[in-house]
Amino acid sequence: MTSTTRQRTRASLRATTWVGVLGLSLLGGCASSLLPKPPAPLALFALDDSVAEAPLTARSPQPGASAPTLIVNATRSSSGFDTVQIVYVRRANELEYFALNQWVDTPAQMLAPLIVRAIERTGVFRAVLLAPTAAAGELRLDTELVRMQQEFIGLPSRVRLTLRAVLIETATRRVIAWREFDASMPSASEDPYGGVAAANLAAHRVLSELAAFCAKASVDAR
Repeated sequence: MTSTTRQRTRASLRATTWVGVLGLSLLGGCASSLLPKPPAPLALFALDDSVAEAPLTARSPQPGASAPTLIVNATRSSSGFDTVQIVYVRRANELEYFALNQWVDTPAQMLAPLIVRAIERTGVFRAVLLAPTAAAGELRLDTELVRMQQEFIGLPSRVRLTLRAVLIETATRRVIAWREFDASMPSASEDPYGGVAAANLAAHRVLSELAAFCAKASVDAR
């Protein structure tokens, strides 16, 4: 083999090597681009009673010995709202759900302990207990979450929360009073986060009115 032939062979081998390296690099790039992208992180939100939008009914000094005990049953949900998904509406009667934003629990489950704390603050009842409980109470409160949804029908969007409440005398099963509470609060931003903040404001308003309703109905029924 002549010197010129050997040089040509080496050059050909070097070219083949670089082509192979380039090919592997391109294959690696294609493979990585074909891999599924990691899912976007899920944002979780909660309802709480820390909102100071409006003061709850002032607490009485101390309930008397004759004050009733109130048992608060778990809040039920209307169809479509018994879910951790955050509900929004763009047109009447059509419920939609945000894909990457959820409640930490169903709104009904989150509302029940907030209802107990709101009514406790009235000071009208000897005790306010969340069912199930071994204790007996003279009164029982049944609630149903009719709706809690962010409505993108106008600007700004608004969160509407509707809660139905029935106060019942346990011994006789007589309905003492019932009422439907409805609050609509504007959202500070056109996204789920703004809706969550508005939902907390709406919940605070409804719970304030519910607490006052239960206190007055209990006193009137004595």
